[in-house]
Amino acid sequence: MDYKQERITTIHDFGSDLSRLEERSAELTRDTPTAVLIPSLYEELERPALTRIRDHLQDCAFVNTVIVSLYADTAEQYVKAVEFFRHLPQKTHIIWENGPRVMALLQDLKEQGLDILAHRGKGRAVWLGLGLATLHAGAIALHDADIMTYDRSYPLKLLFPLLEPEFGLAFTKAYYARISHEPRKLNGRVTRLFVAPLLHSLMDVWGHKDYLCYLSAYRYPLSGEFALTSDLALTTRIPANWGLEVGLLAEVYRNVALKRIAQVDLGTFDHKHQSVGESPNQGLQKMCRDILQSLLRTLTETEQVVIGTDQLRSLRIKFRREAQDLARQYFVDAKFNGLQYDRHKEENTLERFEEVIINAGEEYLQDPTGTEIPDWTRALAVMPDLRQRLGQAVTDDMQDVLNPSSPPFAASNGQVHGVSANNPKDFVVLTQ
Repeated sequence: MDYKQERITTIHDFGSDLSRLEERSAELTRDTPTAVLIPSLYEELERPALTRIRDHLQDCAFVNTVIVSLYADTAEQYVKAVEFFRHLPQKTHIIWENGPRVMALLQDLKEQGLDILAHRGKGRAVWLGLGLATLHAGAIALHDADIMTYDRSYPLKLLFPLLEPEFGLAFTKAYYARISHEPRKLNGRVTRLFVAPLLHSLMDVWGHKDYLCYLSAYRYPLSGEFALTSDLALTTRIPANWGLEVGLLAEVYRNVALKRIAQVDLGTFDHKHQSVGESPNQGLQKMCRDILQSLLRTLTETEQVVIGTDQLRSLRIKFRREAQDLARQYFVDAKFNGLQYDRHKEENTLERFEEVIINAGEEYLQDPTGTEIPDWTRALAVMPDLRQRLGQAVTDDMQDVLNPSSPPFAASNGQVHGVSANNPKDFVVLTQ
């Protein structure tokens, strides 16, 4: 434990009184309502992590609205998702991200000159969720659906700094120790073995640029847990690839003064793990590729650096030494704390990550343009009532769960996959 501060405010956990924070947050939400946004694939409903998240959210009186941006292949899956979340005490909106109503709305937007349909993935799910959330909340927390250590402190710690007017904050980002319990070992390979040595190496090659120093101030830049004000949500472009987290930090860097940014300690944290992948276009290697290209793009945009083949070769050499040094340090730290640590496997992983640098760098030189979803202010310039129409589509989808005679949920037996039309939940209906 330490009390070190960075270029951005660091909010440590010194054993804070959660009940005090909850009481104060509940008071503040009278003026600034809150929302929690969870982008999710349907498959997460069949895993224990999302059940844990749902059950802990029931105790979060400081959360006014829950929004789930769901990718589901069938109407039956959507119905099961609505049923899964129906007992939450908060106003709950289940966006069927790829359902016919939302797709038709995005098709209308495309025909007016703005194509969101092309950006399938987590980025689009986040974009849709943020748009809807801004209708209901002044402070919005986002986290993934696969957190195995989730409890009510997570959204509380993310939201409270935005609610407290004395703080003057607009964006909070989680940091934590990625440690699994069975077996006990260090996780977070991309952050530890790629991003950390990469940032050091980028500064060795291009100097201590402001953007790189800013990113280095984040203790866990790839955390998927953050919170932001509704104003910031409307003016932020969402990256459409696996570089979403670091790309979002670039957007915050452009749009927010450093004194309005904070990172918050969530303690020990674990979630679902990805494989390294067999090629640069798979698994964690693909994530590393998208992260590197996002970093190079932002460096070019904000710091006017010149990126060429010679610099990329130097970056690879610097990265190898930095990563090997860090692997040795992680080995000492893990062994001291009784954690399993396969140093040979770690070295093999960082060697795979090293290969990404040249491959991803060459791709960037050939095509430096990125894939970002336009911010909501641009979308609203094209279709001013887009958020209200999205909200109505979600309301109609959820009401169809209660009306088995209407498409796309028609069922021959008068029941909709176990949901009784005679026992409806009081779903919230959006007012425009």
